[in-house]
Amino acid sequence: MHIDIRLAETSDIPSIFNIRTSVKENHLSLEQLAEIGITYETIERAILEEPCLWIALVNNHPAGFSMADSSEGCVFAAFVSPAYEGIGIGRILMEKAEAFLFNHYTKIWLETARNSRAEDFYTKLGWIATESLPNGDIRFEKYQK
Repeated sequence: MHIDIRLAETSDIPSIFNIRTSVKENHLSLEQLAEIGITYETIERAILEEPCLWIALVNNHPAGFSMADSSEGCVFAAFVSPAYEGIGIGRILMEKAEAFLFNHYTKIWLETARNSRAEDFYTKLGWIATESLPNGDIRFEKYQK
C-alpha cells in the first residue's frame, strides 16, 4: 500500500465531497453541507486562495483530506474514508494542517463533537481540550513547540 499526501487541486473537489459524505461519525449530506455554506464553489475558492487543503491518496485512490483556515488559525476539517481508517492517514493529514497553521500562529484550535472518536484522536495527537461549547462540541487548542 502506497500513501501519498499532496496539496489538493480543484479537480479533487468531487473526491473531497465523496470522502466527507462517506464518514459514519459527524456525517453530513451534500445538502446539509450546502446549508452551512460548504459547497464545491467555496472549496474551490479556498484552494485557489492559498494552499490550505491536503488530500491523501492510497494507491492513487482518494482516501482522506484535511483543511486549515489561516484567517482563523484553525483546523477546519479532517476526514478519512471509512475504508482507509486505522492506517495513519488522519495523523499525517493533521501534521500537514498543523504545520501550515504554525507558520502563522503559535496557538491553533479546532472544534469537534464531545465523546466522539475524533475527540480521542485529537487528544492522542497532543491537542488540549479547553472549552465545552453550548452546542455539545468541544474546543481543542495546540501550541507550537
